[in-house]
Order: sequence, then C-alpha cells, then structure tokens
Amino acid sequence: FKSEVPSLKFCSDLLPWCPQCLSNEPLCLSQTNFSIQGLMGSLGGGGWSPESTDRSPWLQVDLQDRMEVTAVATQGRHGSTDWVSAYMLLYSDTGRVWKQYMLEDNRIVGNVNPDSVVHHKLSQSIRTRFLRFVPLEWSPSGRVGLRVAVYGCAYRSYVADFDGRSSLLYRFNQKSMSTVKDVISLRFKSRQAEGVLLHGEGQRGDYITLELHRGRLALHLNLGELQSSSARMVVTLGSLLDDLHWHSVLIERFNKQVNFTLDRHTQHFRTKGDGDSLEVDYELSFGGIPLPGKPGTFIRRNFHGCMENLYYNGVNVIDLAKRRKPQIYSVGNVTFSCSEPQLVAATFQSSSSSFLSLPAPAQILEGFSVRLQFRTWNPDGLLLSSPLISGQEPRYLILQISSGRLHLTHQTSAIWPFRLTGQRVNDGLWHSVSLNARGLQIIMTLDSEPASTIQLKSYLEPKDKHYFGGCPISQNDSSCLNPTMAFQGCIRLILVNNQPVDLLSVQQGHLGNYNQLQFDLCGIRDRCLHNFCEHGSRCSQTWSSFSCDCTGTGYSGATCHNSVYEASCEHYRLAGSTSGYFSVDPDGSGPLDPIQVYCNITVWTVVRHNSSNAVRVRGSTLQKPHVGWFNYSASSEQLKALVSLSEHCEQRIAYHCRRSRLFNPWDGTPLSWWVDRRGEKRTYWGGFQPGVQQCSCGLEENCADMNYFCNCDADRNDTGVLSYKEHLPVHEIVVGDTYRLGSEAMYVVGPLQCSGDKFLWNAVSFYQAASYLQFPALQVELSLDVSFYFKTASPSGVFVENMGIQDFIRIELSSPSAVTFSFNVGDGPVVLTVKSPVPLNDRQWHWVRAERNVKEACLQVDQLPLRIIETPPDGHLRLQLGSQLFVEVSMSFERGASVTYIFQEPFSVIQNRLAAVLSVPSQYSKTRDNMALSFQTAQSPAMLLTVNTLRQQYVAIILARNGSLQIWYQLHKEKRPDVFIPILSSLADGRLHRVHIQREGKDVFVQVLYFNTYMKHKYTLSYDAAFNSMKSLTLGKVTAHAGSKGFIGCFSSVQYNHVAPLKAALLNRGSSLVSIRGHLLESNCGALADLSTSVSRLDHGEEVGKDNEHHEDDSQPDSAVIGGLFYHLSLLHCFIRNSQ
Repeated sequence: FKSEVPSLKFCSDLLPWCPQCLSNEPLCLSQTNFSIQGLMGSLGGGGWSPESTDRSPWLQVDLQDRMEVTAVATQGRHGSTDWVSAYMLLYSDTGRVWKQYMLEDNRIVGNVNPDSVVHHKLSQSIRTRFLRFVPLEWSPSGRVGLRVAVYGCAYRSYVADFDGRSSLLYRFNQKSMSTVKDVISLRFKSRQAEGVLLHGEGQRGDYITLELHRGRLALHLNLGELQSSSARMVVTLGSLLDDLHWHSVLIERFNKQVNFTLDRHTQHFRTKGDGDSLEVDYELSFGGIPLPGKPGTFIRRNFHGCMENLYYNGVNVIDLAKRRKPQIYSVGNVTFSCSEPQLVAATFQSSSSSFLSLPAPAQILEGFSVRLQFRTWNPDGLLLSSPLISGQEPRYLILQISSGRLHLTHQTSAIWPFRLTGQRVNDGLWHSVSLNARGLQIIMTLDSEPASTIQLKSYLEPKDKHYFGGCPISQNDSSCLNPTMAFQGCIRLILVNNQPVDLLSVQQGHLGNYNQLQFDLCGIRDRCLHNFCEHGSRCSQTWSSFSCDCTGTGYSGATCHNSVYEASCEHYRLAGSTSGYFSVDPDGSGPLDPIQVYCNITVWTVVRHNSSNAVRVRGSTLQKPHVGWFNYSASSEQLKALVSLSEHCEQRIAYHCRRSRLFNPWDGTPLSWWVDRRGEKRTYWGGFQPGVQQCSCGLEENCADMNYFCNCDADRNDTGVLSYKEHLPVHEIVVGDTYRLGSEAMYVVGPLQCSGDKFLWNAVSFYQAASYLQFPALQVELSLDVSFYFKTASPSGVFVENMGIQDFIRIELSSPSAVTFSFNVGDGPVVLTVKSPVPLNDRQWHWVRAERNVKEACLQVDQLPLRIIETPPDGHLRLQLGSQLFVEVSMSFERGASVTYIFQEPFSVIQNRLAAVLSVPSQYSKTRDNMALSFQTAQSPAMLLTVNTLRQQYVAIILARNGSLQIWYQLHKEKRPDVFIPILSSLADGRLHRVHIQREGKDVFVQVLYFNTYMKHKYTLSYDAAFNSMKSLTLGKVTAHAGSKGFIGCFSSVQYNHVAPLKAALLNRGSSLVSIRGHLLESNCGALADLSTSVSRLDHGEEVGKDNEHHEDDSQPDSAVIGGLFYHLSLLHCFIRNSQ
C-alpha cells in the first residue's frame, strides 16, 4: 500500500517563505529586515512589529506551495524589548477561510525575551500553504515583536474537484470484486454537510458507503445477507466537517474486523452480515451513487468539494482518472485542481459584547432585504436588530434565536405584535435565513422550509444602520435594541439589499464597526465530540460549555461520574436495609454498569443464572459432549469486579452420576469438567485448590472408595463448594461420559454467592509525620474521585498527594478546622477549602470526598456544605501524573510462622504426580533477579527469605547466630554455594532494616539500610547460571541454617521480581498459590522505622493498606503519598477514561 503521508521523522527541513504583514494589507519584507537567519541568531537585524493602532495584529507567511509543516519556532525582535509570549497559530490553503491549530488551551507558549529561540513541535502535522501567527500576549515592558521559522517538507497531492453533480467510477476487470482485506484512504474538504464520498454494493447484500450526514462522517458496511433491516450497522465519526478544511480518512478491514479512522481518531468495530469478504459488483463510485442505467442521476446528494490522494487497495484512483485510464469513468464535471470558494466568515466570540454594525445601503423600492448564513450551539442570541424610521416611538425589526428556534419580531417600545418560529437552529450546522420587506409584507425563508409571510399595517423604513449579533454596550441612544443575549457563533455571506458585505473591509476599518469578532475563520467547536459525559449519559452544549444529562444512567454529578448505588450488600447492611433485590456498583465510578443482585443481608450477595434446576444428561461422549451454559444477570466484567471486591465467594456444585465417571481410571484424563469465567477448563470439583484434580471427598479424605478421589468414579454422588475466587463463577459444564449402557449424570450449579467488602474495613495507622503509603501512579487524566475517613490529633498533615512534572493533586488537613483540595492541570494551582466550625483533629472519624473532572472540582467534608469550582471552558483538560509507586504491606510472624508462595499451580493427576510436575515447562527462566524486603526482629539465627527451584537451586537471605546478614546463592547443585556477608554487625536489634539485591548474570549488587544509611556492595558469583523451573518463595521457614526458632518479628514490603508474597498472603488466603503456617498478623512495622530501639513494637489492632510492591527510590517528587489515619480508603475507585 502506497501512503501519501511523508515520513515525519525526516520531515524537518527549514522551509523558505515570503512574509506578509496582513493586519492591514500584504507586504513582502526583504530578507534583510525579516530573515530566517535572523531568527537563528546568525544575523543582527530583523523582526516584525505591528502598528500601534492595529486592533488585531497578525503575521502571515506564504510557503509558496502546500507543505507538510511539522514545527515552528519564534524569537523576539532583535535589539529591542519586544517579543510575543503566547500566540495562536492559524493555517489556510488559500489565505482565506482560516483554521486554528488546536491545543488544549488554544495557545502556544512563546518567548520570555527578545533573543532566545522557542521551538514548538506540532502534535499533528498540518498541510498548508499559509500560516498566520496571532499574538495573544507580549512583552510587558515593550510591544509585539516577532521573528519566526517554519519546519517541514514538500507534500505531493493528487486532487479531484467534485461540483455536487459529478462522480468517478472505478470499474473492475471482472464482474465482481471479492476481497477479504481492504485499505481505503483519502482526504477531503467539503462545502456542504451532506454528500456521498464512496459507494459500492453487491447482489448478495454486501455494501460499503462512506458519506457525510449532518456534518458527520458515516460508514455503512455489511458483508453478506442480514437477518433483518434492524441489523444494519452505521459507524459515525467527527463533527462540523463542512468547514472547508482537509480531513483524513483511513478504512482498514480484515474479514469482519474494521478500523475506521478520521483525523487520527479511530473506532474499531466488527461488521454485520454472514460473510467475511466484501463482494462489490462492477464498480466503486466516488463522489455519488449513480442510478443503474442512468448516468448523471444520483440516489443521494452528491459530494461537493475536493478529494485528494484517494487510494483503494493501493490504486491511486485520482491519478488514473487524471491520466484518462480506462478503469476510471468520469460522470459529470470532475476537475483536477481544487476550486476554493471565497467565503469569509466572522466569529462572534462574546455572548455579552460582540456586535457588527453596518451602514444601510441605498434603499430599494418600498422595502429592504437581508440575507445571511449562521451556525451556533447557543439556544438564544440576537442575529439582527434594525432600527426603523417611525414617529414618536422607536421601532425595530428583530431577528433572534430563542429556545433554539428562529423568531422574527416587529417590535415597538410596547408589546411585539408579530412572531414567527421555525425548526431548531442551534445544532451547529450552517443555516441560511433571508428577510424581504416588500410593501406591507415581510417574507422570511429558513433553509429549504416554505417561506413565511407577515402582513404589516405600515411600511418598514430602516434607519441608517443594521446591527448583527448584538448591540454596542456603550450605546446611549435607542439606535439598537437587543431583547436577548448577544449571538455567539459564526456568520457569513451577509447581503443587505442584495449587496454583499465585504467582511475583510470591516476588519481593516474601512466599513462599519465591530467588537469581539474574529474574521476569516469560524471558531466553532463541538464540545460533545469526544463526549466527556460518562456512563452513557447524553451530552448537550452551548458555544462555550457542555452539560451532561444523567437521567436513567444510575450516576450523578457534572459528568455523571458518581454512582448513586452502593458498592456492595455490606454497605446496604450497614445502612440498616433488609434482605431483598438491590442494585450494586462494585467498581463505583468505573466504567461498568450497576448490577442487580439479591442481598441476603445477614451474609450473602447472590447473583443468579438461567439454569437453577437440575440438568439430566445421557448419551454424551468426549467427541460429542453435553455442554451446559450459564448466563448470569451480569456481564463477565461486572462479575469480575464483584468477585474482586468481595472477601469470599463460592458456588455450590452437585454431580449425581450412574456409570458416569469424572476421570479416566487408567490415566487420569478428565471425562467431564467445568469452564471458569476466563474460558479456561477446570477439573477440580470442590474447595479452593484449583491445581488439585479432585472432588471435595478427595480433599477431605472421605471418598466412598479410597482408591478414587471422586465419588462419581465409584458410582456415587459428588457435592462440593468451589471457592477459588479467581475462577468463579462457573460459565459452562461439559459432560463426556454418559454413553455406556445405563449411564446417566445430573448436575446442579448454584448461584454465585459472595460476602464481605475488602475495601470497607481497611484501616491504617500513621505514627510519624514521615510515615506514608504509596500507590501506583493515578491514571486519572479526565476524572478523579477520592474518598476516605480519617481521625487524628495532629493540627495539619497531607492525606493524599500525587505529583507530575507540573501537574499535581493534594488533599490535606491545612489547619485543625480546614481540609484543602488543591491541584494543577496546567492552568495554575486551584485550591478548594472546606472550613469546619469545630476542630477536625478531635480523634473522631471524619469523612472526606474530593472529585475533579473536566467540568468542575468539588470537596465535601462530613455534612458541611459542598465546595464547588468550575473549570475554565477552554483550559487544560488532562491531569498528567507520573511515576511508579508502591504500598507498604507488613506482617508480624510469631514463633514457627512462615509464608510460602508457589510460582506455578501444583498439578496433580491420579498417577505419576511427580512426573507431571516435572514435565510442566516453567515460564520463569532467569539470569536476573530483583529482590527486596524490610524486616524487624530481635531474634537470631533466623531465616528471612528462600527462593527454590525444581533443579535444587536456591538463594537464601539469613541472619547468622551473631545477627550478621548472609546471602547464599546455590546455582549448581554439585558445587558449594556462594556466601556473601555485607553486614558483620547484628541486625537482630529490633530496628527496621531494608535489604535490596539485584543479580545480573554473575554480578550481585546489594544495598542494606543500616542506621538510616544505605551500605552498598558488589559481589561476583562463581557461576553464571539461570534460575530454571522456579518452584517457591518462603519467608520465615524453620531450617537448619536458621536454628529451631525460625523467624520471629515483622516483614514489610517484600518483593521478588514481579511477586509480592505478603500481598498475595493477604489477598489470597486459602489459595493453592500461598501456604501459610503458624500465626501471622497484619502489622504496621513498615511505618514504625526507628520508633523502637530494642524490641519491635507492633500494633496488631489496625490493618495495613494493601497493594503493590515497595520500590527502592522513595524520594521521587512525582509520587502519590497517603498520610494521616484513614478508614475506608477508596482510592481504588479512581476512574480512568482516555479520550485522546
């Protein structure tokens, strides 16, 4: 496929251009006075400054041809105090009809002095001939001063112009073309909001159509026959595409999978129909859909505008048409240069002060006429106010938008006598309206609607001016009347008494007067295009803002971010609810919808499925098994969220059998199984040990026949409870052994039952000002909500903090009676403070909730009034936070306690279990290790950590009898281990110590935190060997090296490569992946560093926050930190949403 896009990697040449200072009129400056070299500092002179009387200065440059522009650079005026500190960049193919290069805050940062060069690399390259630099802010001690450079490369284009009555037909060599893969690319600029860009269809029901509809780009695509007309698929992208600017389209299809891209925004979808190939008969049509047998007549409105670089599966269609190749048939008048309409629009920027006043031209006989085109989102605004010649009372003819409809009023100082209404016109589309006063009639026409007529009692005679969009604020007389707000939107093609108005003459001060207008561009934006309204809510907008309708979504807030339902049945129980059906939202403000469950308030959250009755099975084999599917009242993603939230989940399964076995007695091959929520085959039938191929009776050692691990294998019945959460719920049952004479099976699968809420009772104590928890970096560009309870006696302190390069968020107790939520999204710090009439450091629980989204930020403390601040309508949207963070997890080990983490599930079969384990290939084969742990003990000798492999390799970290730290590496079972002793002093001193070990081949790097100082060492192993077939990691196990007492004390923030064993022990109690012996308590020793000088001080009354591993570097500035004393810390409810 040949792409028309040049490689931007090499598209960075310095482009020559001719400067044009077009604030008043064109002027090509000499290279001496204004030079690229001057910008780069190699010449002394050069620079541009506008006249001091220029109301809206700009600098315009002509690249002499359309170029691919990838960067610009600016500099102040040489030898002066003049520079531009912020500017807007516009571009155009013709020097007319400009478009703004869009950034989040609509401005590019410029210079801070006259000499430095500031480069700006464009986030998206632009293809243009003309660039316009519009100063927005400049030197406070001087004036506007500017030198510029432009970077890019040449751009090659194949262009075709369609006049709205023409098309190009690409005809195939055979009767039909059937393709499994298609790549179609093109660029277009359109003069109208409707029009077909391409179309093809086949007799079996295949079709592809790409068209503009109401300014949006719609792709209709179907492969084969549809079951019903309601199954037709339309995918829509973009908005306001009739803006006379180029837009890029790419359609990539492979079988049913389609990527549809418009201006770098891509939507992925699957086509409808029963086929995988696109079969098109005879031809593809570009620019319209001709009627069969009637050339020049079309079914839908044709495309009116230009296309360039049109490729169909590698074929350059426009190039073939231009060279008159026989594959291309031209219908109507298709030309190969893009005609540019001279349409000059004006943007009315302010809803309070924008206006345009024009002198009334020569009177036409007994009346006047006004015609214009406009587009807006606002439901209210003045379009025209014409003062009329009258007697004593002033009279006006007023055309306005009211509640989205067009109203014409013939108004006096008293009550209006006439009003006309039409269709809604605040939809962002161009609308054309004309007024004609002839004699005693006014005729109004809106778009293609039938004309409306008003009968008058007297002739209308306008005065010497017409006002468009609004009235001057300083108007002292009655020459203009505006009964509504000023118009915000775009107006073009103004004709008064059939005389066109030259808006560029207005801009240059030669005609009329204006305020708060931008000329030669339409600055309309679709604020609902990327839809920041969440959870399926409806977006509506005005010119400067948008709003979200949350009706029926189950969410509330400015962007419908906050769930109105509780996260679990546990919340309803605490609120005093009785058993019944409830909606719960396990992921809170996350993307998943609420689900309806039955809350047995005493214990269970119950999710039912469609097959609660017993199912009887006969005649099934492994080749043709019986498959039973279970459809739950929630999606797989919702079920996963519910299970993850719950402390315990289970599902009862009963299997009644007669001559129907679960396993082959000879080799242990499963004959029946069930499928978990991930679609994986499972062969255990009870308990929480997924790697054990047994039923409940086998696990409990009470099977009817001890030769089997399932009763069904001995013609009895099996009943068990599945409780390994990662596999629940059951999605399928597969039965494959009921084909023998008299064979029969019957199974019953109960509902999914869950209990508890892991995030409801998690509390953590902070004993020092330096104590903290760290979480993974918050990915909350567009929406963030944080809620928690706290109690403290401290007068101040930080609760939550996350830093980026510039952006940040912070929630803190700023004084004993005030909580502050502050953040920076790029527009400068924003601070919200809630003050309490009573102290908040009273050792009582207090609730805090903070939210920030693209519409507003809010802070609530207890039941005090909600504090809200709206975000700037054109400010930065995305909160950029960085770094990788951690949460400290600590556990206290009593005498004989240990934690063992299994790197792979134990595989058990009826015969040759050991061979089965050894035959399983391991995903762990490493010559690099990264391990870290913090510990606190007063006991030695002690085994801290051991990692073992199935090949009898190990690494061990121990305390010797004298308390010194030893690191043992056994990489070859036939050789003696390598032993390193980084610390000779005793570490069994009751203090918290941290050890960090990294191995790369034969090199071992060790860091030990000893009396607040990191001791660093490097060692070399005797052998460079890989750890193969990883088996287990053990903390605190009693061994010969550690003596008889094992480890007594506290572990914190233990990490081995990607594994966090303490976190696994906390979150997966009962799992086959974690084995716990003895008595372990969750502790907070990680926060008690240096508090204890002899014996470890452990507070067993508070739980420790749970999450990821501890990373070594605790000094990163861009980290999320939690401090204070927390209850119900719900940071896991932060919702991530990317609308790039």
